Amino acid sequence: MQTKPAQPIRVYNSPFSGHCHRVRLLLSLLDLPHEVIDVDLRGGENKQPAFLARNPLGQVPVIEDGDVTIYDSNAILIYLALSYDDGTWMPRQPVAAATVQRWLGLAAGPIYYGPNLARLAALFKAPVDHAQAQAVATRLLDAMERELTGKDFALGSRPSLADVAAYAYVARAPEGGVALEPYHNVRGWLARVEALPRFVPMMAVGGR
Repeated sequence: MQTKPAQPIRVYNSPFSGHCHRVRLLLSLLDLPHEVIDVDLRGGENKQPAFLARNPLGQVPVIEDGDVTIYDSNAILIYLALSYDDGTWMPRQPVAAATVQRWLGLAAGPIYYGPNLARLAALFKAPVDHAQAQAVATRLLDAMERELTGKDFALGSRPSLADVAAYAYVARAPEGGVALEPYHNVRGWLARVEALPRFVPMMAVGGR
């Protein structure tokens, strides 16, 4: 494990993407030098040969750490934690590691298909079933509310990759028409993530 990269890590980014935000957030929490490069998704920059050489799926985020290129936001989180952390953010203890993996699964599943798609439908007119996405988001938040009872973070008293991966789209759920007011535990968890040293916010559409 290194303490710092030999040179700033390059992050290919979209400022309104929660997938990208989780990568920028972990880089900041780990205090790793990095350079953010915004990709013009609307202009199709992500479909050009230069970008497809980094990620053949044409998606952000992508990082370049020296001669290592990694895409997929959850894969990037794992890479950064194993490369530059001492086990705080990606614990090695079996139950804690399994809990983190389960939350990474939430990020790729219900969080993606719930608050993320609801937000895409409301803000960007994505061709998805908005009502179905809102229903998925509500079931997710109901489950998170129960799981976070008596806990500061996903693992209990300390933050981990689980919180980093889940934060952005849950925090932005109201942009998709999903209210957070009924979820006291979820709102407390969001506030504790936002209070972490070197927390960086996700840009809201319209600059809010």
